[in-house]
Amino acid sequence: MEHAKHEPTPQSLPASSGFLDRLFKLSAHGTTVKTELVAGLTTFITMAYIIFVNPNIMSASGMDSGAVFVATCIGAAVATLFMGLYANWPVGLAPGMGLNAFFAFTVVGEMGYSWEVALGAVFWSGIIFTAMSFWKIREWVLDAIPESLRYAMTAGVGLFLGLIGLKTAGIVVASPATLLTSGDLTQPSAWLAIACFLIIAVLAHRRVFGAVLIGVLGTTLIGLGMGLVEYNGIFAAPPSLAPTLFKLDIMGALDVGMITVILAFLFVNMFDTAGTLMGVAERAHLRRPDGTIEGLKKSLKADSASSVIGTFVGCPPVTSYVESSAGVAAGGRTGLTAVTIAALFLLSIFLAPLAGMVPAYATAGALIYVAFLMASSLAKIEWQDYTEMAPAAITALMMPLTFSIANGIAMGFVTYTVLKVATGQAARVSAGVYVLSAIFVAKFIFM
Repeated sequence: MEHAKHEPTPQSLPASSGFLDRLFKLSAHGTTVKTELVAGLTTFITMAYIIFVNPNIMSASGMDSGAVFVATCIGAAVATLFMGLYANWPVGLAPGMGLNAFFAFTVVGEMGYSWEVALGAVFWSGIIFTAMSFWKIREWVLDAIPESLRYAMTAGVGLFLGLIGLKTAGIVVASPATLLTSGDLTQPSAWLAIACFLIIAVLAHRRVFGAVLIGVLGTTLIGLGMGLVEYNGIFAAPPSLAPTLFKLDIMGALDVGMITVILAFLFVNMFDTAGTLMGVAERAHLRRPDGTIEGLKKSLKADSASSVIGTFVGCPPVTSYVESSAGVAAGGRTGLTAVTIAALFLLSIFLAPLAGMVPAYATAGALIYVAFLMASSLAKIEWQDYTEMAPAAITALMMPLTFSIANGIAMGFVTYTVLKVATGQAARVSAGVYVLSAIFVAKFIFM
């Protein structure tokens, strides 16, 4: 009710906003052009770190860093524009953190597939995701998967991301005796990554605007002052997109061994998207009196289709960003916020020299911070019930320990099914979980 008292009337909107008011229904949502533009800028600043972090991660798969930078900007811009114009939601989209690390370090690095085939797997997961969004299959899958496993997937991706960050910074290194051990913390890459993490964590706790971006760029400046980073300028013409444009291998991804990879991309993207969009909807007052959410189906379709579109330029799964909540908190209520974010991402393609200067240890600090945010999902698991707790813990732990999101999901599902059936709770296991568990067991036996 408090929100309704401050809603501006159509007459209070600027005269120049007539077209935008009709297109985005600004007055109906109690917002103005100025508010939406500020909200878009706010969200962009909080998620702009991805244009520096994603190229660093994806280049580990052999992809051209400059092309990935441009692909990140274009993929995010197109996806966010689609969300704004089609769904009229104030949500920003970009390549997903965690999924990009899974793409580069597991699918390509550990499993040995080419990045072109990995992009093909992202394409097929996006096709399935989009098809599910047009029917009731998506709701069925979401309802079929136990909450404990959903939370565990998010936490596990976080732990996996954290291990990548620690490894990249040299804080954790391989050991023939103990598998892992502490690295040389006197090395600049290690303590600068730690410094980056601490800067972001402190700023975020104090609710400082754009904490992650400040931490990444601030650490880059420190490295520049120490002579560890070479200054290449700030602005320049965009690098060529040719090395990644339309390079995905769609048919190559139709390999039996890629089934669990496609499912991993699908499940993580699906649950992450569902949680983000539902959270943003609540904060943006998009829930109607009858409990339904305005434009939810369109926002789900826009998000899922974006993963398909992103593969054509060279992006890992594109997903809705929880950082969109920052723009909503600043007053964003409509797709004009998203259009603003899209325009800023598009303009960012001229920042390639700056992106090229950001060192791996700076992005490692950001990865570690994001990892702990995602790992907080563990708090929502029902730890008193062993048949819920054990599968969730296995899911979360096995992702970093096997260096594979897919393996973590598979082991968690199989454990959940076995424990429930063996303890007389077979009725609590959905048909979907039985089917997926059977697929995962077959994968472990025959692949």
